[in-house]
Amino acid sequence: MKIRRSTRLVDMTYYLLQNPRQLVSLTFFAERYQSAKSSISEDLVIIKQTFEQQGVGTLQTIPGAAGGVKYIPYISEEEADLIIDELCSLFENPDRILPGGYLYMTDLLSNPRHINGAGRLFASVFARQPIDAVMTVATKGIPLAYAVANYLDVPVVIARKDNKVTEGPTVSINYVSGSSKRIQTMTLAKRSLPEGSNVLIIDDFMKAGGTIQGMISMLEEFKANVVGIGVLVESTDIEERLINNFVSLIRLSEVDVKEKAIQVEKGNYSLAPFEEGLVEAE
Repeated sequence: MKIRRSTRLVDMTYYLLQNPRQLVSLTFFAERYQSAKSSISEDLVIIKQTFEQQGVGTLQTIPGAAGGVKYIPYISEEEADLIIDELCSLFENPDRILPGGYLYMTDLLSNPRHINGAGRLFASVFARQPIDAVMTVATKGIPLAYAVANYLDVPVVIARKDNKVTEGPTVSINYVSGSSKRIQTMTLAKRSLPEGSNVLIIDDFMKAGGTIQGMISMLEEFKANVVGIGVLVESTDIEERLINNFVSLIRLSEVDVKEKAIQVEKGNYSLAPFEEGLVEAE
């Protein structure tokens, strides 16, 4: 039975949103809805225009017999500012200060709305990169990594500080913590990442960048390529940074334990160049 156009548009939109960056042929949609390819093409134009107007993303068309359409996620600059402003406001709460100057972040990292918003932001920046996997280190970076991976439709690779029998053979490296200068160990299951993969590194917090440098060293063991680095919060209270090329959402400038005050500002996240590249004519 032929499906009405209104129903078809809703279902096509849902399918594309659930399968970001995946090439879908017009033949697939034509057979799915028992409609002509010309009608499907008209529907895709409507969906693309709506996505771009609403800041949801865009559709990339690939010509030729093996071509089709891809949904490329991105977020509007206005919505990005709103999400980051809210995250900064939440992060400034003095109740986050723990003994020793540590900060409580679990509520942000475990809140689906906040973590999905952050995931959309990072996915918007890196959606055009040839990413095969998102990598993080256990444990607090895991929710953010999965949020980013969900919008990029790639698997998550988790490095750990101890071996787990259930993961089989592992690769282990030693790295120096950038802030404490201590030697630490990082392990990754051999089966978790094919050699030569393109990897996006995601972490929840960065000081000097020792942990991220450790992940980079681990990826070298797999002959993998680092295509980008994203951190939720970067601390500026550091003399020497090991990592310079990264994207951050929040910049932590000061934690005053005595006065119970936290000073933050927006990170170096910038969407404009990526957004222009996304909506240009294919």
